[in-house]
Amino acid sequence: MLHIEFLTDLGARVTVDVDSADKLLDIQRQYGRLGWTSGEVPTGGYQFPHDNEPDFDWTLLGARKWTSPDGEELVIHKGHAYRRRELEAVDSRKMKLPAAVKFSRGAKSTDPDQLREKSDGEFEYVTLAIFRGGKRQERYAIPGGRPNAQNQASQAQSSQPQAARPAPARPAPTARLAPQPAPHVAEEEPPF
Repeated sequence: MLHIEFLTDLGARVTVDVDSADKLLDIQRQYGRLGWTSGEVPTGGYQFPHDNEPDFDWTLLGARKWTSPDGEELVIHKGHAYRRRELEAVDSRKMKLPAAVKFSRGAKSTDPDQLREKSDGEFEYVTLAIFRGGKRQERYAIPGGRPNAQNQASQAQSSQPQAARPAPARPAPTARLAPQPAPHVAEEEPPF
């Protein structure tokens, strides 16, 4: 039996028993959806293969994607918003690095020194995750498929000439019913 310790979104420590190692990521996803985390962000952020970025399952880290009112896509983790940044490949005599995607935010005075990274100027930042190089690992992907692959398939279908598309099915006639009150629609869930 394995044990995994989570820190809840309210700061409580909870230990969860896991039957076997093959169920560990499922448990992390389950509690990660609640905003619970199972570890500290390492110096330089978590490292993942570049090809995992489009459909990475942020619940593994206790995080989630969120779109701001301005339309900017962010990742929310422990109450902090991390922005997506694309880094170009570096090819110099001193260093060779492939292109990367990084999720980072501006450092705060309360951030530990080991997490703070310096940029070209005086600005410091904290990285949650970086996607660079490596071989794709399906275990880090959102279960049930790649959203980008599904979007590409639907875009390909919508770009077919009109004559090639099957005619939409017509719904069967229905009896008219008395108007029903509109169901209660919950407001968008705020980020945790």
